Amino acid sequence: MIQSMTGFGKSVLQLPSKKITVEIKSLNSKNLDLNARIPSQYREKELQLRNKISRELTRGKVDFSVYVEVTGEETSSAVNTAAVKKYMNQLREIYPASDVDLLQMAVRMPDAFKTEREEIDENEFKAIEEAVDQALREINDFRSAEGKVLEDELEQRAGNIQQLLQKVIAMDPERIAGVRERLQKGVAELKENVDQNRFEQELIFYIEKFDITEEKVRLENHMDYFQKTLGSLDSNGKKLGFISQEMGREINTIGSKSNYAPMQQLVVQMKDELEKIKEQLLNVL
Repeated sequence: MIQSMTGFGKSVLQLPSKKITVEIKSLNSKNLDLNARIPSQYREKELQLRNKISRELTRGKVDFSVYVEVTGEETSSAVNTAAVKKYMNQLREIYPASDVDLLQMAVRMPDAFKTEREEIDENEFKAIEEAVDQALREINDFRSAEGKVLEDELEQRAGNIQQLLQKVIAMDPERIAGVRERLQKGVAELKENVDQNRFEQELIFYIEKFDITEEKVRLENHMDYFQKTLGSLDSNGKKLGFISQEMGREINTIGSKSNYAPMQQLVVQMKDELEKIKEQLLNVL
């Protein structure tokens, strides 16, 4: 079953003094492009979280975010008392003012507050990892649901090409007869005596140039392989993309060889269906 590269997962973790929200969203990309936004206190664990996400989401442009909202009295910022007093003394020498006015000016100066680096609590980080796992489960469920929609669309488009190919196959004898008739009519209009044996040889050679038997067989094989890959347990958008390229080559060759307007109209329809397949495959994992 195929999966989409588009997805979204979210998990909210409520701790005694803070609320942590984990969000993972992804869009289509040729390879894995992981962008992480993590608060500085968890930065040393970023590689560990990246590896966890990379193992689950093998392709796509992925945005991973961790938001921390302090809900209790806990804070990592504190007044830098020594710096504030020093600022107040310096300001007092410049401008004699009350201590309240000096304090208001001092707290706006650089380094008036200091941030104490928090050590990561292992139990807290374990809870964050579980939140990441939950977000990954959600995004994978989202990708699977989107993949089912894509699979139905691809099966419909591939089925349309298969039906058009059958029309091409049924039309081919009529096309060859039409080519033979046009050539015979052209020779007759010359009003010249023609060696019939030589004419038949040239006619066979000419018709062989426009023979599409191999292309029809190869396109049918590619279609079967596409359907088989589409129904496999693994989601392989790159493989489906390669198969669709081979299908395109055979369809183009049939169009260039057909030399028959009704068949060329069918080829145009097949190309249109194949383009829609290729557009959808850009979003398949």
